Amino acid sequence: MSFAAAYSYQRRSVLKLLAAGALLGTTHTKLAFAEGAPAIPFDFDMLTERVRTAAQRSFVPSAAKLPAGIANLDYDAYRKIQFVPEHAMWAESDAGYQVHAYHLGWLYLEPVQLFEVADGGAVPMSFTAGDFDYHDAAVGAAAASDFPGVAGFRVNYPINHAAGFDELVSFLGASYFRSLGRGNIYGASARGLVLNSWRDGNEEFPRFSEFYLERPTAGAPLAINAVLDSPSVAGAYRFEITPAGDAAQETTIDVTARLFFRSDVTEIGVAPLTSMYLFSEANRADFDDYRPQVHDSNGLLIERPTGEVMWRALNNSVGMGNSYLWEDSPTAFGLYQRGRDFSSYEDAGAQYERRPSIRIEPVGAWGTGTVRLIEIPSRLEVEDNVVAFWVPSAPVKAGEAREFRYRMVWGDLDPDNKLAYVAETRIGQGGISGVASATNLRKFVIDFKGGELDAMPADTQLDVLATVSAGTVVSTTLFKVVTAGVWRLVLDVDTKGADPLELKAYLIGLGRKLTETWLYQWRATA
Repeated sequence: MSFAAAYSYQRRSVLKLLAAGALLGTTHTKLAFAEGAPAIPFDFDMLTERVRTAAQRSFVPSAAKLPAGIANLDYDAYRKIQFVPEHAMWAESDAGYQVHAYHLGWLYLEPVQLFEVADGGAVPMSFTAGDFDYHDAAVGAAAASDFPGVAGFRVNYPINHAAGFDELVSFLGASYFRSLGRGNIYGASARGLVLNSWRDGNEEFPRFSEFYLERPTAGAPLAINAVLDSPSVAGAYRFEITPAGDAAQETTIDVTARLFFRSDVTEIGVAPLTSMYLFSEANRADFDDYRPQVHDSNGLLIERPTGEVMWRALNNSVGMGNSYLWEDSPTAFGLYQRGRDFSSYEDAGAQYERRPSIRIEPVGAWGTGTVRLIEIPSRLEVEDNVVAFWVPSAPVKAGEAREFRYRMVWGDLDPDNKLAYVAETRIGQGGISGVASATNLRKFVIDFKGGELDAMPADTQLDVLATVSAGTVVSTTLFKVVTAGVWRLVLDVDTKGADPLELKAYLIGLGRKLTETWLYQWRATA
């Protein structure tokens, strides 16, 4: 049964309960609570029905007006405002989850509504200026006289040590959120939905306006429901979060997104991920920096139902990168951070070796579409310049409803040992060292490691498949670097002035494919 047909059935089962809840009926779909009123009946299907109804009306943006002392905060002033940990919601619970709020101000000027769900009913989570340390008397006075609400929240949980509380998941700004596996620190982020990113016209940024946090029990996942809203779409989201801990290094988030479109959308991006890639061994020569590499992620991974794994090494050049990788119901895709040694980065502050990889595993058949990768030129590591998401083949029309379900996995996500993986990509001037070569001759060096390759003697005869979309592969060399434990593939490519070039390579032996498929989009630097 289609999502739309299923909803026709579900709708009949919730209308009776909806009639008992005092709904405002605005485009923001907020629940109305009188002072001291009892909890309003709530579950995810009821929230979905509210959102479906709201999508039939025009979007009205938030009319919130913040006190000047809050609205005009700069970054330094905003980061001085800190939530008081002792005031955390659920601090008295034995479930291990604690909720901290984010203050409004700086970039975060639209309040969100937070509710607690227990025993099938929802009540507001109440925060005041007394829940924050301001470290600035004037800012504290402005908040105390007219508390503007909260911008988002984070949930802490003992993912690293049983006696401590670490950040598990954070929702702040538009539809952005991020999570951590065991031993990780924040790096790449996720979003609820992308609309018309880097296309003709302005990108639309839906935002989560309401959150319904279900009171957890010990040992159980945490469930968070949310309302997403924008001029073109209204959505009901459910996140079921299983934290990392003794049993697993990774944190998993099972996502259900039910979307109702107010208008046609040229391109939607499902399960979008955002990260930073400044430089690595592939483009380090373009940066005057003592560190070998600077990135939160260094590759896009795509896994097909056939078992083929593709590794698209990331790039950062002067030209915009835009890749559409066609797939039919992929097993997984994600932005990965490979390189877990401090020596790969030499940055004791940023600790890039601890940034999480994020893997998206679609649930059910998503059908045909593309994994789109956007690489935005950047010179600063504070800028997220990489975006990846799924684009369904069928365009979205006004009045349409769609549902997407997927699992997110956050953690180190080391490669398995079935196939040799791409350990490093290096690029430089082509030709023979010490001999002048044409500037259009480029050298691509790919190191493969793991799988069956590790045990193969250096004299093993392997076949190389290497192609380029334009230009010519002038030479191909493969050998084992015994001291490094890798097989090194060296390609000299005559670019012939073509820009960009799409490159592809992998190794074959013993009658089968032995490695991931290495992909790269080379773009001229001048």
